[in-house]
Amino acid sequence: MIRGILLKNEPMYLHTSLKVGGPADLYAVPEDSADLQLLLRQFATENIPWLTIGQGYNLLVRDKGIRGAVISLERLSGITLADDTHIRAEAGAENLAVVRFAQELGLGGISYISGIPGTVGGAIRMNAGAYGEGILERTECLTLLREGKIRDFCMGELDYGYRQLHLQAGDIVLAALFRMEQREAQLTEEEVRKDLALRRSKHNVGFPSAGSFFKNPAGQAAWRLIDAAGMRGARVGGALVSEVHSNFLVNAGGATAKDFLELSAIIKNAVFSTSGVTLEEEVRIVGAN
Repeated sequence: MIRGILLKNEPMYLHTSLKVGGPADLYAVPEDSADLQLLLRQFATENIPWLTIGQGYNLLVRDKGIRGAVISLERLSGITLADDTHIRAEAGAENLAVVRFAQELGLGGISYISGIPGTVGGAIRMNAGAYGEGILERTECLTLLREGKIRDFCMGELDYGYRQLHLQAGDIVLAALFRMEQREAQLTEEEVRKDLALRRSKHNVGFPSAGSFFKNPAGQAAWRLIDAAGMRGARVGGALVSEVHSNFLVNAGGATAKDFLELSAIIKNAVFSTSGVTLEEEVRIVGAN
């Protein structure tokens, strides 16, 4: 038995920013990396499939839920100073908390993740970023749990690109080592405030969302393509294309995962018809059909 939390038939709408999703057979919150290793050994023995999440941003869980287990890494949230110019953050640490930790030490360089909701693990898996820079460009090494063993990998050993990181099946990101630079705390504060203000003005959509629903195609903005296709304000059930930002699909009330999937398909068809571009979801879609 793990030292953390293990729940049965846990509704996933309680753990996703979109507020939709059926139950997971098991929902586990390990206390630390050793607890996580124990949990995975138990799952392997019992042939229980699993997936990991952070705070449930950038995640769409289907209405029938998840067969197997969901592992939340929320308790792996430590942030430490590795040396004069490097910060090590565990997967469950909140993005803004990492920026603030570095700021107090006179370090900066990743303020652009301040307004990205969620945790380091999620940001790493999707190479989250803004203003033309992804977080992996500031990452020196990753600590992964691979095949039951904890190992460090430098970024030169890994394959990544725009909004993606290619890992082996079953890999779990435990922590990241960020390369920082000396920066006055006040300058970081100005950067953080500017970023948060910009995101509030553009992304304050007023309803639960998963952030940007689609990836930006090369050299183009997904929201512009969606607008050009006449999809701003389109709705299926409780799922709505935000009037504030058309790459945000929001839960306007009582939405189901089916609503979001149907709306996504309509948008993709409309965009392809008007521009010839095939949009790709940025959100991670999981669960039973």
